Amino acid sequence: MTKPQNRLVIIVRADPVICGHSGEARNLAEAALTRGFDEVRIVTWPIERLQEAGLPLKPLDRVLPYSEGIIVERPAPVGDYKVPDGRYLAGLTGRLVELFTDGVPTVCLSLYLSPHTVVVADAVRAARDTGLPVNVTTIAEAVGSDVTNVVRACVDEDRFGAAAHVLSSYLSQDHCVAVSAYTRDLIIAEATQIDDRHGTTFARRCRERVGISYPAIDTGAYLDLDDGELGRTLARRGLDRDGYVLFLSRLSKAKGVDDLIAGFARSRSREGLRLVIAGRGPEAETLREVAAASGARDRITFLDDVDDGEKPYLMAGSAAYVLPSKPLPEFVETFGIALVEKMLAGGGPVITTDVGGIREAVGDCAIYVPAGDADAIAAALDRAVLELSPQERRVWEERARAHALQFDRAEVFDRLFARLPADQFPNLLASRGVLAAQPA
Repeated sequence: MTKPQNRLVIIVRADPVICGHSGEARNLAEAALTRGFDEVRIVTWPIERLQEAGLPLKPLDRVLPYSEGIIVERPAPVGDYKVPDGRYLAGLTGRLVELFTDGVPTVCLSLYLSPHTVVVADAVRAARDTGLPVNVTTIAEAVGSDVTNVVRACVDEDRFGAAAHVLSSYLSQDHCVAVSAYTRDLIIAEATQIDDRHGTTFARRCRERVGISYPAIDTGAYLDLDDGELGRTLARRGLDRDGYVLFLSRLSKAKGVDDLIAGFARSRSREGLRLVIAGRGPEAETLREVAAASGARDRITFLDDVDDGEKPYLMAGSAAYVLPSKPLPEFVETFGIALVEKMLAGGGPVITTDVGGIREAVGDCAIYVPAGDADAIAAALDRAVLELSPQERRVWEERARAHALQFDRAEVFDRLFARLPADQFPNLLASRGVLAAQPA
């Protein structure tokens, strides 16, 4: 087997996890094949561990294949029952050490600081300690739950050591980015609280080093959709074009689906529509109970088996797409990948909230409602469905698509990887003149 000249390793919670950043990792891997990387590996978790963790998963038999040249690895755990935790982390770390010491120039991109960037930092240290040649450049991307679910929790509970571990691992990477300006600001704000309490300098270093890299999206999967396939997809689900309002995302409290159900039930437009709630997550059963108790229970459909091939068509056929996200201590929407995907696919307007980094994703191409306001959702639905003329809907659709194209995976990849030293990775074809996004 010919030894690769350069390699990209992405460590992430990959497919079949229902997560926008799982899709982002896939898109960056696909873009890397067109930009000069001759080996791309996604290092992720065994399926059984994802299932045990209770993460929302796509139907296993319908996960889209990766292109030839992308290798998905799921390292087995290390140790037996006497190691109560950390067995899977040991498997991930060990495999990275092997990849970092085999002589191939490697870029390692970690999505999620905890645990993935922590694993990379440990693997780099161990690899260098072997005395073998190590040629690795690391990029760490912080996403929203890194802060809301990990760093902020450490601050609130005054667990200095745990917060320091995550932030120091992040800052030990060669390049640090966040998925939005909102995420970057959130990291700095939480780091400032740690510094004020303990005299550390995390906030200053984050302010100096953390750039912005928006999520990479496969825009081609949502453009120029076949009308025949659109009709067949909707027919299989018993739906009509422009005959339903769509929510398609993870079913969790922060997504505001309960507010959407209440708003839909209060809207005038519900008389001619269905509400389709597509996704899986920890709130699935609770939301079914909420829907059953609403005044529109006969007009609400839940789908828990939508795959990536069907998703663009469901988005394109909807009269409106609603993601009424709201800020909660455990999660704040830090970008809104699904919103961009919907804008690319076309169909009716996006209705959402000005929460977290959502405005960075959709700009002025959405109907905004206050978070947690079911009456405002009802009014927005009536506006989108009953008041906009066909011409106004077309103009809205075209403007939204034009805005969303900036997040194409090739463009995002080029900006992110322009950070790499040209002499270390001479075979990469990404435009060396592209300016990497820098902190404001």
